[in-house]
Amino acid sequence: MSAAKPLWKTFLRFLVPLMLSNALQSLFGTVSNVYLGQMIGIDALAAVSAFFPVMFFLFAFVMGLSTGATVLIGQAFGAGEHGTIRSVVGTTLAVGMLLSISIALVGGVFSRQLMIALATPTDILDQASAYARIMMLTVPLGFVFLLMTAMIRGVGDSLTPLLALALSIAIGLILTPMLISGSFGLPALGITSPTWAAAISNSLTLIVLAVYLRRTKHALAPDAALLRHLRLDRAVLGKILGIGLPSAIGMVAMAIAELVLLGLVNGFGSKATAAYGAINQVMGYTQFTAMSISITVSILGAQAVGGGDRTRLDGIVRTGLAFSLLLTGGLVALIYLAPRAVLGLFITDGAVLDLAKELLFIALWSSVPFGMATVFSGAMRAAGVALTPMLLAIFAIVAIELPSAVVLSRAIGLEGVWAAYPIVFCAMFVLQMGYYLLVWRKRAIRRLI
Repeated sequence: MSAAKPLWKTFLRFLVPLMLSNALQSLFGTVSNVYLGQMIGIDALAAVSAFFPVMFFLFAFVMGLSTGATVLIGQAFGAGEHGTIRSVVGTTLAVGMLLSISIALVGGVFSRQLMIALATPTDILDQASAYARIMMLTVPLGFVFLLMTAMIRGVGDSLTPLLALALSIAIGLILTPMLISGSFGLPALGITSPTWAAAISNSLTLIVLAVYLRRTKHALAPDAALLRHLRLDRAVLGKILGIGLPSAIGMVAMAIAELVLLGLVNGFGSKATAAYGAINQVMGYTQFTAMSISITVSILGAQAVGGGDRTRLDGIVRTGLAFSLLLTGGLVALIYLAPRAVLGLFITDGAVLDLAKELLFIALWSSVPFGMATVFSGAMRAAGVALTPMLLAIFAIVAIELPSAVVLSRAIGLEGVWAAYPIVFCAMFVLQMGYYLLVWRKRAIRRLI
C-alpha cells in the first residue's frame, strides 16, 4: 500500500471487488436453484435444502480457518515477511486438505445415513443422499478454492479473487444446465449436476489461478518455496485456530438463533413464514455490505498491525465506520424508499407483501448498527483478538435477542419477533464499541507472527 494514497481510496479499492464477489456468490446460488427447480422440479430443491445444515457447518469451519489465516497473512505482509506468509498458507492448505479429504471419505460412504439422521422426508431421501454424497466427495476442491481466494485477500489483493470467482461461476453456470439435460454429449447427472459443475469449475479455475499467480510473481504463487511449507506447523496452526474458531463459533451461534426466531415466526402461520423469507433475503444484501466492510477493516487492519502502525489502524476503523454509514445506510435508505418494489421480487401475494413491508420497516435499519459493531470486532480481530468479541456477540444473542423475541412476541405479536433485531444489533454495537474504546484500545498491539 502506498502511504501517499488517501486511506479511503485504499479502502474502497479493496472493498468494491469484495462486495462484487459476495454478490456473485449470491447470484450463483440463486441461478443454480432456478436451474434445479425449472429443469428437474420442486423435489430437487427440497432435496438440496435438506443438506443445508451440513453445508452451513462445513462453510462455517472453512470461513473460520480462512479468517484466521488471512489475519496472520495480513500481519506478515505488513511486516514484509514473505517467508512467514508461505508458512501460514502452507499450514492452512495442509489442514484444510486433511480435513476435507476425511469429510470426503466419511461422507462418501455414510451420506445416506447422514440424511436419515437429519430426518429427511422419505420421498426425497434418495435424491438428497445422492446430492450429499457428491457434495462431500468434492469438498476438497471447494475447500482449497475458498481458502486460496480468501488468503490472497490477506496481501491486499481483492481483485484476483473476484476474477477467479467470476471465471468459476461462469463455467459453473454454463455446465450446470448442460449436465442436467445431458446435452452436447455430456451425461445427464440430474440433481448432482450443480455439484459436478462446481467441482469442474473449481478445478479449472485453480489451474488458471496457479498459472496467473506464478506469472505475476504473486506473494501466494504456488512455487517450490510454498510447496516446501505445505505441512502442519503446530505453532502457526494454533494461532490460526485462535482467531478462526471463535469466528466460526460466532457464525454457528447466529445461525442457531435464527432457527429459534424462525420457530417463533412459524407459530404465526404460513404468511408470517413467507414474509420472514422475503425480509431475510432483503436484509441479507444490507448485511453482506456490512460484512464486506468488516472484512476490509480486518485485512487492512492486520497489515497495519504487522507494520506496527497504530495510527493507521485507528484511521481504518474511522473509515470503516464512515463507509458503514454511507454504504449500508445508503442501501437501507434506498430500500425504505421503495419497499414494495423490492419485496415484490420475492412475494406475489398482496396480503403477505403488506405484512412483509410492515415488518421490514421495523427491522431493516438495524443493519447499520450491526455493520458498525462488526467494524469494531473486525479491527480487534486484525490484532488477533477474536475470543472476547465473539463472547460479547453470543452474550447479546443469548441474553438479549432471544429473550426479547420471546417476551415481545407474546406481548405484541409477530412484530415483537422482528423488534428483537434492532434491539440485539444496537446492543452488539454498544458492547463491541465499549470494549474497543474502554479496554482494547488502551492496550499495546503486537503482531502474532
